[in-house]
Amino acid sequence: MFSFNHFNFNVLDLEKSLAFYRDALGLYAVREKSGENDLGPFKLVYLTDGASDFTLELTWLSGRTEPYDLGEGEFHLAFTVSDMAAAHARHEAMGCICFENKAMGIYFIEDPDGYWIEIIPEKK
Repeated sequence: MFSFNHFNFNVLDLEKSLAFYRDALGLYAVREKSGENDLGPFKLVYLTDGASDFTLELTWLSGRTEPYDLGEGEFHLAFTVSDMAAAHARHEAMGCICFENKAMGIYFIEDPDGYWIEIIPEKK
C-alpha cells in the first residue's frame, strides 16, 4: 500500500522561503540534507506542520539563478485552517493573497517562487 510522504518545491532563496513558510503557515524544518551533484552544492529542507506525517521538501540548488518554470500554475498544495478569518488577516497583512474565491470560501497565497497554496476552512 502507498501513502503520501512529501512534496517538493524548488526555491531560489532558501532563507526567504523558510521565513515565508514559517510566517504564513507555521511550518518548521524537521530534517535537512546537504550535498553536491553535477549542478553543484544543494540543500534539501523538509518542513512539517507538526500535525501530520506529510512534509514539504524545499530544494535549493546553489547554481540556480533563474526563476523556475511553473508551467501554467495549475498545481498547488492545500492547507485547512480552523480560523479562516485569522488566517486571511495574517495573509492579507503579509501581502501574499493572490486569488480569492469568496463563493467557495477559499483563497490562495503565493510563495516567493510563485507556487500557489490553497487555504480551505476546516470542516466542522
